[in-house]
Amino acid sequence: MRYQNRTVSAPRKRPQRPGWRAAICSSLAALALLAEGASGQEQTRAGQIEKQRAEKAARLKPDEVSPAERRLRDFREQHYMERFAAGIYGFRPKIGNMVTGGGFAIGPEYYRNGLANGLMNVRASAQISTRNYHKLEASMAMPELARGRLNFDVLAVHRYLPSLQYYGTGPDTPKEFRTNYLLEDTSVDGTLAGRPWKSLVLGGTSGYLWTNVGRGRDSRFASAETAFTPAQAPGIDLQTNYLRNGVFAQWDYRDNPAGPKQGGNYVMQYSWYHDNRIGLYSFRRLDLDLQQYIGFLNKTRVIALRAKARLSDTDRNEQIPFYMQPFLGGSDDLRGYRPFRFNDRNSMVLNAEYRWEIFSGLDGAVFADAGKVFPRRGLLNFRDLESSVGFGLRFNARNRTAVRVDVGFSHEGFQVWFKFNDVFATRRFGTSAGQPLY
Repeated sequence: MRYQNRTVSAPRKRPQRPGWRAAICSSLAALALLAEGASGQEQTRAGQIEKQRAEKAARLKPDEVSPAERRLRDFREQHYMERFAAGIYGFRPKIGNMVTGGGFAIGPEYYRNGLANGLMNVRASAQISTRNYHKLEASMAMPELARGRLNFDVLAVHRYLPSLQYYGTGPDTPKEFRTNYLLEDTSVDGTLAGRPWKSLVLGGTSGYLWTNVGRGRDSRFASAETAFTPAQAPGIDLQTNYLRNGVFAQWDYRDNPAGPKQGGNYVMQYSWYHDNRIGLYSFRRLDLDLQQYIGFLNKTRVIALRAKARLSDTDRNEQIPFYMQPFLGGSDDLRGYRPFRFNDRNSMVLNAEYRWEIFSGLDGAVFADAGKVFPRRGLLNFRDLESSVGFGLRFNARNRTAVRVDVGFSHEGFQVWFKFNDVFATRRFGTSAGQPLY
């Protein structure tokens, strides 16, 4: 038997595949490389941004402050207004508070608080204006009677106003009919007010008023008595004196009466004017003054609203002298019109202001005014209103308006007002506050 020799080959080896452990390790290594690259890019980008910030900061310069703003800031920071108002040993200058259109008024004032063991305050002043208007004023007040619940004061005022403007009585008088007249008056009034609750004031007032009307001293315009008859301007030929009495009420919840930013103030006063000399010019008057303040954005923005009316009434055959009738036009009501542009037996006016804080001590304002005069109380409505709009600045000291600049526009032109009071300033109580020219 033959046997064939066979070559027995070694068994073939299968190619080895990488295991799952190796694959995971490779993937992790790749991710690590990618992360390292991304991190490097982020660091490079962050470095570039930081470099750009540094270069930009090196180029920055402080904002340039205008010379006007720099002076206003210095004026506020040095407290010049506070120093000016404080005075020395009770003596201080008194600025403003003259009749609208009377020019810039200044004079000395003596003011002392806390006399008579803290019960009495006294004040006396004398002023003259650039238009030769004169004013003498003296008052004595006792504000802390009955543990602060009663306030009694006496006020005496003498005024010489040589060239007040007069256009005729009624809502439709042409502005070309501008005349002027002299008014000289002296008044003494006493007022007693009580505060039964924190926000409520009730009181009564009584006084006497002497009047004299004469020829206007402004030679640029005709004197009123040459242009108007006694029928057109009652009281232009005969003047009288008045015994006057009144009652009033006030509801005041403003946060700061001197410079309010929130709250309301509602005042009503009813007065009787008795002609104590001729017997022709007695009348009665209702005065309403409603104010509302809406503050927001931490009271750096304020909407200020006011509605004011003066409504008069007489017995049969009685008249109201033209100089005692309500006037509209000027710095406190229709600011786009000349002083005393409109007058009649009754008046109403609406004012709205939006105020914002420019910086501490200075506010800006935009405003709108509307109002009218009318012969009968039944015409108290919102028809046929005269209107004006404008803007202004309010310079503040001790949280109140110390200086006010307003520019008002109307269809008769524009007016610029520079005043030392707030446009919504609360007039003093008492019959003296009922004089239209105050």
